[in-house]
Amino acid sequence: MRGKLLLVVGLAAGYVLGAKAGRDRYEDIKRATGKLWSDPRVQRQVKKVEGRAKDFAKDKAPEVVDFLSDGAKKVVSQVSRSGSAKAKSPVAPPAAAKPASASGK
Repeated sequence: MRGKLLLVVGLAAGYVLGAKAGRDRYEDIKRATGKLWSDPRVQRQVKKVEGRAKDFAKDKAPEVVDFLSDGAKKVVSQVSRSGSAKAKSPVAPPAAAKPASASGK
C-alpha cells in the first residue's frame, strides 16, 4: 500500500512539475490538494498515523539506546586496544629517500 501511495504522489509531482497546462492548471492542482489535505477524514488518518509513530518510537527508544551504547563500547574498546598496541610496539621510521647523485651516474 505504501509503495502505491508513493507511486501516486510521484506521478502527481511529476505531472505538476512537467505540466504544459501552465500556471492555471498548477493552481487548480494546488487548490485541490489543499482541499483534500484539509478534509477532516484525511486529518483523522494523519492523527492516527502520528499517534502510532510516536508510540512505536517510544517503544523502540530503549532498544535503540542499548544498540547505540553497545556499538559505542565496541568502538571504544577497539580504538583503545589498537592505540595501546601501537604505543607498546616500536614503529620503524619510514625509509628516507636517497637523494640522486649530483653527477647523474
